[in-house]
Amino acid sequence: MSRSEPMPPGLLQWRPMTATDLPAVKALADLVHVAYPEDETVFADRLTHHPAGCFVLQGADAPVGYVISHPWQFARPPRLNTRLDRPALPPSTYYIHDLALLPAARGSGAAAAIVDVLAAHAADLQLPNITLVAVGNSVHFWRRQGFDTVIVDPDLDRQLRSYDEHACFMSRKRP
Repeated sequence: MSRSEPMPPGLLQWRPMTATDLPAVKALADLVHVAYPEDETVFADRLTHHPAGCFVLQGADAPVGYVISHPWQFARPPRLNTRLDRPALPPSTYYIHDLALLPAARGSGAAAAIVDVLAAHAADLQLPNITLVAVGNSVHFWRRQGFDTVIVDPDLDRQLRSYDEHACFMSRKRP
């Protein structure tokens, strides 16, 4: 199967991320998010911080995607390639740090499926919304997932420059 052909959905399954997945997650991040490099220690930090929000999309032979998410503070996204070091207390949002799929896994419905899982998790945690920083022409994808609010604030916009000049902070109310 070529990298450009979508993988059949039956071959893909989300599973909890473990520490042994971190080298594969880093390799996927390097392939998918070339313009947004992060150290493996950042992924390890997020996994330690909130393992219930970290998943790997398992393909037939290897991981083909991942998602990293955690409770955090609204409109205070962590800067790119920085560790959290300690949890934000009290959390006021459920934050999706990163969702990355290889091209062959896109169009399979896997991304929408994990967003639904994360929304249910945010509801279980009684957090009022889910937030993220949209980068790399992903705004349209996130709008389809219900992230219909773009927060514009000069202080927040300065924070987003650690991602890129077009990064935007998006929010959706939890179901």
